[in-house]
Amino acid sequence: MQDRELEEFRRRARRWLAETGVPRRAEAEEGFPTWGEGSDDVSVFHDLSFEAEGRLLDRLRAWQRRKYEAGYGALTWPAEFGGQELGPEFEEVFATEERAFDTGGAHELLSVTLHLIAPTIRLFGTEEQRQRFVRPFLSGRELACQLFSEPGAGSDLAALGTRAAREGDEWVVSGQKVWTSGAQFAQWGELIARTDPDVPKHQGMTAFLIPMDLPGLRVRPLRQMSGGTSFNEVFLDNVRIPDALRLGDVGAGWRVALTTLGFERGASSANTGVGGSWLQTVGLAKFTGADRDPVLRQQLADVVIAHKLGEIARLRDKDATERGEPLGALGSIRKMQWVRRMSGISDFVTAALGPRLVVDSGEWGTFAWGRHVLGVPGYRIAGGSDEIQRNIIAERMLGLPAEPRIDRGIPWREIRR
Repeated sequence: MQDRELEEFRRRARRWLAETGVPRRAEAEEGFPTWGEGSDDVSVFHDLSFEAEGRLLDRLRAWQRRKYEAGYGALTWPAEFGGQELGPEFEEVFATEERAFDTGGAHELLSVTLHLIAPTIRLFGTEEQRQRFVRPFLSGRELACQLFSEPGAGSDLAALGTRAAREGDEWVVSGQKVWTSGAQFAQWGELIARTDPDVPKHQGMTAFLIPMDLPGLRVRPLRQMSGGTSFNEVFLDNVRIPDALRLGDVGAGWRVALTTLGFERGASSANTGVGGSWLQTVGLAKFTGADRDPVLRQQLADVVIAHKLGEIARLRDKDATERGEPLGALGSIRKMQWVRRMSGISDFVTAALGPRLVVDSGEWGTFAWGRHVLGVPGYRIAGGSDEIQRNIIAERMLGLPAEPRIDRGIPWREIRR
C-alpha cells in the first residue's frame, strides 16, 4: 500500500512540476549534466552583489511560496501549519523530482528559516508565536537568521556575552554577533543572549525572536575570500525587545540553542545543494581527461564512493528517524562526513584543473570551481567546528572522558576572558 501511495504521489508531483513552467535541467546520459549548458556556478557561499543576492532570494522565496500553496512546501508538517502530515519518504520523493528542474538554486538564509528556526519555534514557541511565525517562515514570506556566534564565543557558544536586561515587559539588549548568514536580508533573528551573569554560563542564557529593523540594531556585511558577503556582523545597542518575543523560558536559552544547532547539523549532513556535486565532478573529469589518468581516476573513484556511502547513511538515518530514534551524536558524524566529501571534490578538481582553477579565461566550467574550493573550509566551522564535533562524538557516543573544563560551575561573571 505504501509503495502504491508513494508512486501515486510521485506522479502527482511530477505532473505539478511540469505544469509550473519551470525549465528542466539539461541532462546527458544516466542523469549527468550536459557539459557547457546552463549555469556553471558551484559556489559554496554566494559571490554576488547585494542587489543580485536580493533578487536570488526573491526568486527562491517565490518558488517556496508556490510549493507551499500547492501543498508541497511543508509535506511532513502538521495541517495546522499548512503541512500534509506525510512521512519523510514523501519529502524525499518530491526532492528527487524537484532536482530535475532548474528552480533557481539555493540560499543558506532560506534553509535556516525553513529547517532550523521554524521547527525550533514549533517546539519552544508559545501558541501565539507558532501562529504568528511558522506559516510565514514555511511559505518563505518572511526570513530569519541565527544570532548566535560572537567574536569571543564561536565554538564555545555558551561563553557569549551579549546582555539582555529586563525592564518591565521589555528586554534591553546590547552586544555583538558575528558570522550571521543572510542577516542583511532577514526580517527576523533568533537571538541567544545572557540574562543572568551570576550563574554558570550554560544556565544564564535566554532565547528571543527579534525584528531585524529595530532601532539600535545595525548589520555590517563581511567580505569573504571568495568575494561574497554572505556573512555579517550584527551590532545591538540598547535594542528593546518585548517579552512576548522571548522564545522558551528565561534561562533556557542553551536548550533552545542546542535544539537549533541539532537541526543545523541534520540539515547540513543531508544537504546536496551546496557547492559542486559528484555528478558535476564526473562531468569535469570527462572534459579535462582526468578520468583517463590512472592517479586522478582513483581520486575520482573515491569521490563517487564517498557519495554512494553518504546516500546509504542518509537512508539509514531516515529509517531511524521514522522509528522515532534521535540522531544525537550521529548528527556530528554525518556533518563531518559531508564536509569531508566536499573536501574530496575540492582536492580532485584542484588536481584536474591545475592553472585553470585560478585563471579566469572565460572557459565554461573551469574557473568557477574556485568558489567551491575557497568556500568548503567554511563548513569546517559552520554548525560547530570539527573540534567541537569530535568532542561530541568522543564524549556522547564513545563514552570517553570529557575534556577538563575549568569554568564548570563558576558564575559567568567570574570566568576569566
